[in-house]
Amino acid sequence: MAHEVVHRVEEAATLLAATAEETENLGRLSDESVKLVRQAGVMRLLQPTDFGGYAAHPRDFAEAVMAVARHCGSTGWVCGVGGVHPWEMAVMDRRLQTEVWGEDPDTWIASPYAAQGIATPVDGGYTLRGHWNFSSGTDHCDWVFLGALVGGPDGKPQQPVKMLHVVLPRSDYTIVPDSWDVIGLCGTGSKDVVVDGAFVPEYRTIEMADVAEGPTAADRTGRSETLYRLPFWAMFPLGITAAVVGIAEGALAAHLDYQRDRVTAMGTKIKDDPYVLSAIAEAAAEIGASRTQLLDGISRLYDQAESGRPITFEDRAVVRRNQIRCAWRAVGAVDEIFARSGGNAVRRHNVMQRFWRDAHVGLQHAIHTPGSIYHSAALTSLGVEPEGALRALI
Repeated sequence: MAHEVVHRVEEAATLLAATAEETENLGRLSDESVKLVRQAGVMRLLQPTDFGGYAAHPRDFAEAVMAVARHCGSTGWVCGVGGVHPWEMAVMDRRLQTEVWGEDPDTWIASPYAAQGIATPVDGGYTLRGHWNFSSGTDHCDWVFLGALVGGPDGKPQQPVKMLHVVLPRSDYTIVPDSWDVIGLCGTGSKDVVVDGAFVPEYRTIEMADVAEGPTAADRTGRSETLYRLPFWAMFPLGITAAVVGIAEGALAAHLDYQRDRVTAMGTKIKDDPYVLSAIAEAAAEIGASRTQLLDGISRLYDQAESGRPITFEDRAVVRRNQIRCAWRAVGAVDEIFARSGGNAVRRHNVMQRFWRDAHVGLQHAIHTPGSIYHSAALTSLGVEPEGALRALI
């Protein structure tokens, strides 16, 4: 049975779709889209129950993201990225969780996780400096997760490299205006963030290694729920790819609406064109397969964690391989139907062109880069243990 949040998103579908153009034009989520997402509770799906969340199954989270993205790609993207942050916050120090959610459980948290800053150790914590790109939905967030490398007095990363995720309140970082000028996912407002010497207390940091593989951070903070024992590199990609699949579903729905009564310049009704109909059917099957495989992967890991069985590197590599393939398969299907939509599909008033642009920009995220992940997954299938860089992001 679908989660109540998914039902609320579906009930708001018409309103969400109506906000999409304004969101794109603003270069950030419209106030109405933010309101609808808050009312539905999408961002609280992975939030712990003791801080006002649902601690829901990650499958329900992915389905909610898809449901939003079907109607507004940018809003779905922000939900997919930002909706994972409460999951990681749940395994951090309880003092930090109280600071973030104690007064308002609907407080949103931004990121980026890329290690584009240096955290220099000082008494009680770190001094942070850096410039980060792609902070999706950042205008609507009061806190931010940032990736950083631990550095020495010279401002260079220490060896061996140690990566942190650090959390800062809105007062400690600057959002760079006009730093998001793109061709797709325009409304995500994924602007740059700058930090210049902010102090970050130790309890507002976590080692990336502690969340990468699953249960270490959960054990340390006393979180026994299965949800918080899953690996970061399964959870973070889940939200992003769910958004891309949802965008593809939106493109398919828009294509069907457009083609239903369309007649070509040659006088042929699309309903009578077997070649277009074949493409529609194939694209629908590919997008459906992407949805099924994405949900199956996270469900399998969840069941494994719930049973107490360890999640191995090979398990993670297979899920990452499939998650990437889901995104590429879905976007490829969008290309097939868009190419058969005629010249009028590229006009700004036709929503298909926005779904097409959003899908391709979503595929540009680093989490969808297949090379080393496919390489690593193939090696594990052959019984070879990947080493070094081949273990990154898995």
